[in-house]
Order: sequence, then structure tokens, then C-alpha cells
Amino acid sequence: MSAKPEKDALNVVDLSSSDEDERIHLQTHQQQQQQQQQKSSHTKSPMLFPWTESLSFWKAGDYDPISTPSPSFQEQLERARVHPKFLHTNATSHKWAFGAIAELLDNAVDEICHGATFVKVDKIYNTRNNSPALLFQDNGGGMDPDCMRQCMSLGYSSKKTNTTIGQYGNGFKTSTMRLGADAIVFSRKICGSQATQSIGLLSYTFLRRTGQDDIIVPMVDFEINDNRAQPIIYSSQDDWSNNLQTIIDWSPFSSTEELLLQFEDIRPHGTKVIVYNLWLNDDGDLELDFDDNEEDIRLRDENNFESLPKSLAAVQSHISYCLRYSLRAYASVLYLKKFAKFQIILRGKPIQQLNIAKELNFPKEITYRPQLGIASKEVLVEATIGFVREAPNLRVHGFNIYHKNRLIMPFFKVLPGGGSLGNGVVGVLEANFIEPAHDKQDFERTALFIRLETRLKQMINEYWKSHCHLIGYPSYPLSRADMHGTLKRGLPVEQPIIGLAANCQTELSTNPQHIIGIAAPRGINSSDTTKEVTSMDDSGSDLVDKICEENIQLFMRCEEHRQKEAELKQTVEKMEGELKEAIRKCSQLATNIEIQRKQIKQ
Repeated sequence: MSAKPEKDALNVVDLSSSDEDERIHLQTHQQQQQQQQQKSSHTKSPMLFPWTESLSFWKAGDYDPISTPSPSFQEQLERARVHPKFLHTNATSHKWAFGAIAELLDNAVDEICHGATFVKVDKIYNTRNNSPALLFQDNGGGMDPDCMRQCMSLGYSSKKTNTTIGQYGNGFKTSTMRLGADAIVFSRKICGSQATQSIGLLSYTFLRRTGQDDIIVPMVDFEINDNRAQPIIYSSQDDWSNNLQTIIDWSPFSSTEELLLQFEDIRPHGTKVIVYNLWLNDDGDLELDFDDNEEDIRLRDENNFESLPKSLAAVQSHISYCLRYSLRAYASVLYLKKFAKFQIILRGKPIQQLNIAKELNFPKEITYRPQLGIASKEVLVEATIGFVREAPNLRVHGFNIYHKNRLIMPFFKVLPGGGSLGNGVVGVLEANFIEPAHDKQDFERTALFIRLETRLKQMINEYWKSHCHLIGYPSYPLSRADMHGTLKRGLPVEQPIIGLAANCQTELSTNPQHIIGIAAPRGINSSDTTKEVTSMDDSGSDLVDKICEENIQLFMRCEEHRQKEAELKQTVEKMEGELKEAIRKCSQLATNIEIQRKQIKQ
């Protein structure tokens, strides 16, 4: 065994502070207190503690902490304490379980610069109780003991570059605690001629059941010499042994040998995260469904999402719907640029990345220049917009907004639904000039984002006006301003007039000199309609106003009828389903009555 007392580090990480000087200053006092707490936790049975423990994430924060000795006044001045319930509160930033999984995938993707070529996501079993656990493993550079402590500390992050996704130093804690009550981390790193491996345990179960009123993360480190793992001792052998025993008592592994076996498939370097004691939903089932598809991980409560017509197979199979409950679908669009030498392997099968922009029909690239302020450099954002291939049959629209290659807002609806305006129009852009929220599922509602949202609405409107006829919709009616502007320029109007009133058509046919660039009614010489006129008299202007006004009114009425038709179809489908159910019940009742009659006769 190698003793290294000259190195200042803690075997137990206190999440309330990530400052190295403060950790060194508190080392002696914290180690004594933590050693006493850990020794007592090994001798007490969990059944001695009267608490109500919930296995549902959204209820797991409601428990009464066991009273422990209050810290001295001097200790209160030295540092702020962080109660274990904060781990749960902090994890509630993830409303969506897949958002938490994405955080752990981000950590692996950030390791590409250190040679990572894959990240594996799979279901394994907790050998203590045979319950499912979630595995994340990559072959990146790994973490040495100092990096492991930074990873386990709250708010510490060294990822402040233009390429790395992580930046807040909070993702690992929030994501693991959102998926399960406990997580254990194994990491191996080679730095020069030195190779180290570390084990850290972040256990909400341990903290609750031992009545801790401060967050304690037991860790042990090893130095690898001649293929043998030798403990790295920072303070005393007893402290190191206590930490190891705590990990053995509260992890899925019941011995030191089992713990060390976890490094065998990590090989020279890499990191393995196991999340266990996975959370249950309100019905007592696992939130994550491993059984529906052997090559996927799904959300069991998928029916809680926005309801869509089940009869439309195209809707159910489209990525905009599948990503809500299928991890394979969500991960396929999670990163904008395709990886050259990196794979996300989900349950043994690599995920095929999908570039949404390349799946669009009639794509158009639009340049957006956000207004960042006088002192900021000009930024150009390239947005791609087009129709989904299933349009107009598939009623889906919205923008997929990425940040540093990572999908933040999938199919963000910038237009209200209901009508046909914008139906089937989907866009993709990378907005690195605005900051995402902490859960990376939204953006902060800053002035920059509001201006971006306004511009996206304009993009969809402009694209729809000029392209909707390509998928079978009638050309969008021109406004009066557009019509007058076109006529003043003496240019033909591309959009045909929809549903002209009879009196307008009569007046047009008797006054062909007023028809400039408008699609002529039948019976008018087409040569008359192509003449360019640079000015119009008042009567012609009034006529155009009447045509435009009626055209717009007819278009809006047509939209209302389309919407009512869709609603009626849904009502009919629902009533047909109810009728089938009623017929089934009647048939069942008739069968039961017949059986009873026969029994009475006998």
C-alpha cells in the first residue's frame, strides 16, 4: 500500500463547497465528524429509523429527517450545510426523465476530445435485489481522484469551452438523482506514467436511512502498479476503510472484489456510471420501460403526453411523436452534426443519427442576424426550413433549436395550432448566441430569445406563403398592402385569386383594363392580362380592395370549415369506439343471461 499524506484531498466529498482551499481548511474537522457518523451507520439497522420512504421520485423528497446533533457556532461560520433533501430538490429541475439521460450522454460526448469512441446505455441488474439498474459507460479519458471529486461536487465545472456541452457543473447530480435514488461511479485514468482508478457513491438512500443532515459522498482511490490496485491513503487507513465499507454496504456490490471487477471492462481508461433503485411512477411501476422493446428504453407513461389521433399511423411513427417516449428516437436527433468516430450504443445496438434538415422537402436556407448589442460581434445563424415528407397529411410543425450541437427544443411550436397555416413546415437551427436553461430542455426567456421567436414566426409565414401550393394547399391570399405594392411595381401577382364574388367577376369582365397581374377569369383574353401598367385610377384601386377583402374572408371561412371537419372526424372516431365497446358489453351480457337461463332450466 502506498501512503501519500502529503497530498491534500478528501476521501469524503462535501457537496456544499467546491473550493479547494476551504476543503483543505476543513479537512481535519470534517473527517472526524464523518468518521464518527459512518461508524455509527454501520452498526445500526435501517429498520430502526421511523421514516416513510417513497419510491416515487415526485414524493421522495417528503420525509422527516432524523434529528442529529446541531453543528457548533464556529462550524456554522465556517461553511453552509447542505441537507440531503437538496439532492432531490435539485433534481426536480428535470421534469422529463429523458432530459436527465441526455445530461449523462452529454458527459460522454464531451469526452470525444479525449479519445472516446462510444457510450453504452443499457439495463443491468442490481445483484442484491435483482432489480433493474441503468448503465452508462464510455471509453473517454476518465477521471483521476481530483476530477472525480470535482464531478461529485456541486456547481463545479471545468467545461468552459466553445465545444463542450456541459457548463454548469450540476448535470451529473441532477440527472442521476432524477433517474434513481442512488448512483455509483467507477473511473480509470492514465496521466503520464501514473494510472489511477476511483470509486464514488452518491446515495440518497444512504443519506436518508442513516439520518445524515449533511451530504456525504464516500470515495476511495487506487493507484495501479504492475496491474495491481493499491489504495491511496490521504489521511488514515481507518478513514479509507470506513469509506470503502460504506460503499460496500450501500452499493449493488457486496465485496471489494466485486467492486474492483467493475474496472475490467473499462480497460485502460474510461468511466462507468450505474444508477440503481430506479424511481417508480404513481402506479408502482418503473418510470422507464425496458420490456416493451428489447432494443429501446421507453417511458411507461407515454399516454400522459398530448393526445394525438391513434388512427394515424404516420403520426405515431413520426420522429416528432416518437421522441417523447422512445429513447432511441430521441437520441437519434439529440445531436445536430453526425459523429465521425463516435457511437451511442443503446442496449447493444448503435443508434442511427438523423439529420432532420436533410429529411425535408423543398428545403430553404435562411440567414438570421441576431441583435446581440453594440459591443458584441455580429453573428450569422443559418436556419433550414421545409416541409416534412408526409405533408400535408401529417399535421406537425415547429423548429428544432440546438445549442452547441445539442437539441434543446424539439419541434418548438411558434404558431398556434388548429388551422392549416404552417402545417407541415419544420425548421432546424443552431442558436449558440442564447443560453439554455439548466435542464437543457428550454431557453431562458430573455430579450434575445423573444426576438428569435418573433423571427421564426416570420420565417414560417413567409415560407408558407411562397411554398404552400407545392404540397396541395391553395396559394395564400395576398393582403391589400401586398397587392397594392405589386400593382405599383407593375409586376404580375403569382398567387391566384380564390373564390371571386360574382359581382366582382362581372365588373372585371367589363373592365379588362383594370386586370393587371391577377389570374383572369375565363372568357378574358389572356393577352390582356399580361400588360404592365404603371398607375391605377381610383376605381381600379377600390376594385382591388374589394377583391382582396373578399378573398381573405373566403380563405378564413375555408380554414374554419377544415378545422371543423377535422374535429368532426375525431368525434366520429370516438363515438365509433364507444359504440363498439357498447356492442361488446351487450354481447357479453346476452351470453351471461343465456348461461343463467340454462342453469335455471337444469
